[in-house]
Amino acid sequence: MSLVSSLFTGVRGLSSNSQAMGVIGDNISNVNTIGFKESKAVFSDIFSTILTNGSVTSQLGRGSTLQGTIQSFNQGSLQSSTNALDLAIDGSGFFVVNNGTGNFYTRAGQFRLNSDGLVQAITGEILQGQQITNGTVSSTVSNIDLAGVQSEPQASTTFQLGANLNSASTAATTFNSPITIYNSVGSQTILNIQFTKVANANSWTYSISSTDGTVTSGASGTVSFTTSGQLSAINGSLADQTIVIDYSSANPPAAEQTLTWDLVDASNATLGKLTGFAAESNNNSLTQDGFTTGTLVGLTVNSEGVIGGLFNNGQTSNLYQVTMADFLAPSGLTRQGQNLFSESAESGQPTLGLAGSGGFGNIAGQSLELSNVDLAEQFVTLIQTQQAFQASARVITTTDDLLTEAVNLVR
Repeated sequence: MSLVSSLFTGVRGLSSNSQAMGVIGDNISNVNTIGFKESKAVFSDIFSTILTNGSVTSQLGRGSTLQGTIQSFNQGSLQSSTNALDLAIDGSGFFVVNNGTGNFYTRAGQFRLNSDGLVQAITGEILQGQQITNGTVSSTVSNIDLAGVQSEPQASTTFQLGANLNSASTAATTFNSPITIYNSVGSQTILNIQFTKVANANSWTYSISSTDGTVTSGASGTVSFTTSGQLSAINGSLADQTIVIDYSSANPPAAEQTLTWDLVDASNATLGKLTGFAAESNNNSLTQDGFTTGTLVGLTVNSEGVIGGLFNNGQTSNLYQVTMADFLAPSGLTRQGQNLFSESAESGQPTLGLAGSGGFGNIAGQSLELSNVDLAEQFVTLIQTQQAFQASARVITTTDDLLTEAVNLVR
């Protein structure tokens, strides 16, 4: 190989190492980029084969070239966040996002609700998921849309009243127990039970009225207590009572409501909620199973990527499950900038699934995955690359000295 060839060998070293320096700089500059995955420069040698009489006599190196880069998808550290929609993947997989024209894949889980109620990445793409309806996860992947989500009302079907009716009260003494219930359209109704003391007995008659609608069945009766103040009978026996309310004339009208006044257990023994002790009459507890319509006030995300809604009526509901993707060769994905990747022939097609199933990792809510760049490692590589660059430059200057000596031979 001639001295001139040595010059170009040095030039190749300068070129490849300067490109490698760009890779290192990119890694270092993204040390604070959420979900960033570092790249490693891959070098290969260049050589010439000299043939004599059809056989290989020598193989001469002609320097190096940057063959490409390999993306490292090692797990990054997780950092806590106060935003419920900040998500991090702990394990394998990618979030699937869509920009309106196609899907992209990312490990950066900084998501927010936009003005249309869609779960959107900081860069504008919409997070993809599968809607949950009545506990069933849809097989269709779509935009996660939380606009207009609300908790449907549930009509009350049963209630328990905890109250004491003073056995020492005089005849005709009255005591009221207001009970809040909800009908089929979510309207709140006050059901009032008015107790009236019976003379010369530890018994009370009662009448039930409603602020909305009309009580058509179970509107009146008598409760009796034992000498120890425990409920002994209601309307002649110890059993739960049924109350029916007609809302056809209410505003707004609602479906007819059948309520169970829960007084006894499975063995028809008193629950001990309604008592007749010689103490001041009082209402001490009320439980019922209905609720009104609720609007969305908060979100939660569990390890399986299920987005749950918190509503102002005290209810919770599972709304969507985040869809994940994985590839046979993730290092073959094409970088698109803004923490996005797209599939390529080298990566293979995506496999879609759900967090915690198959080979997919778990999703951590209120967390973010930090960059996996190791600064110490990058600085060591930086020193090595700098030395390689300087050495290549020395090859050029030394070869120049040799060429100068060769020219001076004629003097």
